[in-house]
Amino acid sequence: MLEDPAVALTILVLSLFVGVEVISKVPPLLHTPLMSGSNAISGITIVGALIAVSTEHRDLGTLFGFLAIVFAMINVVGGFMVTDRMLGMFKQREK
Repeated sequence: MLEDPAVALTILVLSLFVGVEVISKVPPLLHTPLMSGSNAISGITIVGALIAVSTEHRDLGTLFGFLAIVFAMINVVGGFMVTDRMLGMFKQREK
């Protein structure tokens, strides 16, 4: 089914529109917990990218796997930084 590039492109474009609509409906109060939850998805991306990079084939897939690792790690670290900052807002201030 997904071997046809037109079908794959159509699914990609539709998922982008659905993603934007879903995220735009999230109240600002929930954005930080949502960011924390997306760290788990980025972790899965990192595992998949490591598998792609570790294959014996040295081609474009290796490059894309490496880029996926870099971008997913940026997302994970940024998500943890945002979560840490959010949790810091709830700590008792010392006098």
